[in-house]
Amino acid sequence: MSKMITVAKPDAKLKNRYITRKTLLYRSGVEGSDFCLNHAEGCSHGCRFPCYAMLIKKRAGRVKDYNDWINPKIVSNSLELLEKEIARYKNKIEHVHLCYSTDPFMYKNPEIKRLSLKIIERLNKENIRCTVLTKGIIPKSLANLNKYSRNNEFGITLISLDPKFKERFEPYTAPYDLRIESLKYFHKKGFKTMICMEPYPTPNFVIQDLSKILSRISFVDKIVFGKMNYNPAVSVKRFPGLNKFYKDCARKVVDFSKINHIDCYIKSETAF
Repeated sequence: MSKMITVAKPDAKLKNRYITRKTLLYRSGVEGSDFCLNHAEGCSHGCRFPCYAMLIKKRAGRVKDYNDWINPKIVSNSLELLEKEIARYKNKIEHVHLCYSTDPFMYKNPEIKRLSLKIIERLNKENIRCTVLTKGIIPKSLANLNKYSRNNEFGITLISLDPKFKERFEPYTAPYDLRIESLKYFHKKGFKTMICMEPYPTPNFVIQDLSKILSRISFVDKIVFGKMNYNPAVSVKRFPGLNKFYKDCARKVVDFSKINHIDCYIKSETAF
């Protein structure tokens, strides 16, 4: 594997930066999703696949480079926009997803966590349920039914259990064990839970046993599985038997889901 370029960590001393936007809620083009929002620009998790959201924002001129991306800017008028847009879209919203181009519970970023909780609370107050996907830790406070909805759904992204893979490709995310524990807490509380296994890496990224990962998350209600599409350092397409590898993985996920009575969604480009 080629050597990675050393980059700066998220700057713990850097004060949070802020931007304003004209809109917050928008309809998602993602299958199975409804409305969504992104209340930060960038993500301190610093995934190096590279992150598709970072590439999109770079092309649009919204972020300069990786180091700019991993020191995210908070949308300071998120709550004000939400008030206006709830009134506009309330009768059209089935649910709101947090988030597609950032992370609502960035590991070790308390201000974004607080804002995410306020947003979810406000939406739930209008009987709008939320779906959450994170590589951080889901706050236990979301199980407080005096503030939040029983209908909220929680998910984590989990594509490996290998700490060396995490250090290389998901450097500033929450440890895998902590992610799983936080999701299991909500399962035990009776909430719907989900695992996103995308982008699942080929063996030229990490040699691992998919069955061992699946065995750790047999409690969830849904698994979404998808392949890795690109990487400049270790080309996915150079892996011999690429299509067979993903077909075999997809079959394994489907079979596991059937045995454990788990809903399963295989992304179309990964399906066999």
